[in-house]
Amino acid sequence: MVVLAVQNGSATAAGKQAPQGAAPVTLSASARAAALTSAQADAGSTAEKLGLGAKEKLVVRDVVKDANGTVHTRYERTYAGLPVLGGDLVTHTTKSGSLKSVSKATKARISVASTDAGISAATAKKSALSAAGSEKNTAATTRKVVWAVHSTPVLAYESVVTGLQHDGTPSELHVITDAATGKKLYSYEAIDTGTGAAEYSGTVALGTTASSSGGYDLIDGGRGGHKTYDLNGGTSGTGTLFHDADDSWGDGTPANRQTAAVDAAYGAAVTWDFYKSAFNRNGIAGDGKAAYSRVHYGNAYVNAFWSDSCFCMTYGDGSGNTHPLTSLDVAGHEMSHGLTAATAGLKYTRESGGLNEATSDIFGTSVEFFANNSSDVGDYLIGEKIDINGDGTPLRYMDKPSKDGGSADYWSRTVGRLDVHYSSGVANHFFYLLSEGSGAKTINGVSYNSPTFNGSTVTGIGRTKAYQIWYKALTTYFTSSTDYAAARVGTLKAAGDLYGTSSPEYAAVASAWTAVNVN
Repeated sequence: MVVLAVQNGSATAAGKQAPQGAAPVTLSASARAAALTSAQADAGSTAEKLGLGAKEKLVVRDVVKDANGTVHTRYERTYAGLPVLGGDLVTHTTKSGSLKSVSKATKARISVASTDAGISAATAKKSALSAAGSEKNTAATTRKVVWAVHSTPVLAYESVVTGLQHDGTPSELHVITDAATGKKLYSYEAIDTGTGAAEYSGTVALGTTASSSGGYDLIDGGRGGHKTYDLNGGTSGTGTLFHDADDSWGDGTPANRQTAAVDAAYGAAVTWDFYKSAFNRNGIAGDGKAAYSRVHYGNAYVNAFWSDSCFCMTYGDGSGNTHPLTSLDVAGHEMSHGLTAATAGLKYTRESGGLNEATSDIFGTSVEFFANNSSDVGDYLIGEKIDINGDGTPLRYMDKPSKDGGSADYWSRTVGRLDVHYSSGVANHFFYLLSEGSGAKTINGVSYNSPTFNGSTVTGIGRTKAYQIWYKALTTYFTSSTDYAAARVGTLKAAGDLYGTSSPEYAAVASAWTAVNVN
C-alpha cells in the first residue's frame, strides 16, 4: 500500500445526520466557552435550587445544548473545598430555563462529620503503593477528598500510583483510602486498554501539513491538528513527529515505519468524522481540539491504550514487532474511551467499567461501519482481524458475547465481578439486539445468531438509531457510577427525548434490555 496524502482531505463517506429536536447542536469554541462561563456563573443559584448544603459547590464540566433548546449541564461537586468523587450530576433545563430533572451519580446527601483526617497523607500514599502490588511503581500523588461512590460519603484520600503494568502498559492506579481508618475503600485503573492488529485499510486520504522547512508533517489541520508521532521503541514522551519529503506515506508493510502511522492517522480521522457526522460533535472532547497518536511504543508490545492524562492514543507493534496494533476498529474503540472520559466519566471498574468498555465497542463498531472501507467492512465482531486466539476467531462477539469464552450474554448479580472486557458483554448484546434484532441473519457476509434471556423476539431499529440513543444517554444521563439498571433508565430517557415515549424506538430499547435480563 502506497498512501497518497491529501491535505486536510475527507477520510470517510458521508454518514447519516442525527435526528432533530433533542439532538445536540454543534457549539463553536467561543460559544462553548461562553456556555461554560455562564453555567459556572449560575452554579451558586443552581446549587440552591437542587437543595445542596452550604458547604457544597458545583463546578461546571460540560454543557450540551439540544436543537429544541434543552440544556444539559454536567457538574462535579466539592464539599468544604474538597473534591467529591462520585458527586457528579447533570441538570436538564428547558429552553425557558426551567429545571426539568437531575441525573445524579449518588442520591446520598454529601456530608462528613469532619474534614480532619485520622491518618496522614503520607500514610495513605504508602498504603496505596502497597495496594498496587506487582505494578512497577515509580511515583504516587495523594489528595484529600470526599468519597461518595457506592456508599455513605466518607472523608478519604485519593492516591494516584503511576508506573507500568505487568505487560508494559502505563499505569495510573487510583486508590481510595479511608482517611479515618486507613482502610482501602476502592481502586481502579485509569489507563483504558484494548487489543487489535494491523488491519490496513488500503489507499486512504490523510490530512497533512506542509512544513516550513520543506516536505510535509503528519498533522491533520482539518481535524483539530491531530499529530502522529514515532516513539521508536520508547515508552514516554511524544517521540518524533512523522515527516515525509513527497507526501507519499507508507508501503503497507510493518517494515516501513510510516505504515503504522498511516493507519493511526486514518483511524483518528475516521473517528473524528464519525462523531461530526453522527452527533455534530467537534472532536473527542467536543471542544474542537484533537488528541494525538503515538506509534511504535515499547518492544513487541501487544496492546494499544488511551490515556486521559496525555489525551492521546498509543499503539504497540505487536508480537515480534511485526503486527502494529493500528487498525481502524482499535482507533475507534480506544479514542471512544476519551469520549466517555469527557462526558459521563464512567469509572473503569465493576458495572460502570463494563459500560465504559462497551461504549468503546459500540462506537468502535459504528466507526468501522461508517468508514465504508472495502478493505475492512463493518461488522459486529471486535478484533476480528487479530487472530490472537490462533484459530481465526475474534476477541469479542456482540451478537452472542459468551462465544469468546468469558463475556456475559445477560446481566446477573455477579456481572460486576468480571473483568470489564467481559462485563461489557451485556451492553454489547443489548446494542446488537437494538440495532439488528434477535435470531439468525447475515450482514456484510458475516453470520449472526443472537439469543435472548427470556426467549423473546426483538426487532431491531437499525444501528444509526441505536447509536444515537446510546450517545444521547452517555452525554446527558449517564454519570460516573452508572450501572446496568441506571443504563436502562438513561437509554429509555434518551429514546424518549429523540423519538417519543410512545415510539417503536422507545419500546425497542425496553425490549432489548429485557432480552439481556436488565429490567
